[in-house]
This record gives sequence, C-alpha cells and structure tokens, in this order.
Amino acid sequence: MKIKPLADHVVIEPLLQEEKTKSGILLPETAEKERPEQGRIVAVGPGKKTDEGKVIPLDVKVGDVVLFTKYGPNEVKVDDKEYLIAKEDDILGILE
Repeated sequence: MKIKPLADHVVIEPLLQEEKTKSGILLPETAEKERPEQGRIVAVGPGKKTDEGKVIPLDVKVGDVVLFTKYGPNEVKVDDKEYLIAKEDDILGILE
C-alpha cells in the first residue's frame, strides 16, 4: 500500500537516532527514546491551493532529508512500517 498525501502534506520516513550518546554511552533498547526530528521525505502532495484555486507547489521533494517540529507530524503505520505525515509548515529545513 502506498500513501498519497493531499494538498501541502508530506510523508516522512523517520531516521533512526543514534544508539550511542555523544560521550560514548550505549543506550539499551528499553531506554525511553524521544521522537525523531529528522527524516527522509517519501511522498509529497501537489501543493497548497490559494483562494483563487491556483496550486502553489511545495519547496521539498521526495528524497530530501528534513528537520521537522517534534510534535507537529502525525504518526501512521502502513504495512508494519511507521511514517509521519506533516504539513509543509511543520518542516523547519532541508539538511544538505
């Protein structure tokens, strides 16, 4: 099954966080982990419609690695894989 986002929504595959802290401490699987704030875009909607009906394309594209707000995107599970669906406004920047 594929997800086709509508309007200015994007589907993000969260990037796994490091299992090791900066000081070198390994985190066990049972450790409470925060929601990731980075991910790879796997699908984009056509864009946001203006009041006149014109579609404004998104600034991001499939394959971009982005930073997004921690609690903005909604979590969904498709075919046993977790994704995030976010509005373009929830994306803070593109990582290069």
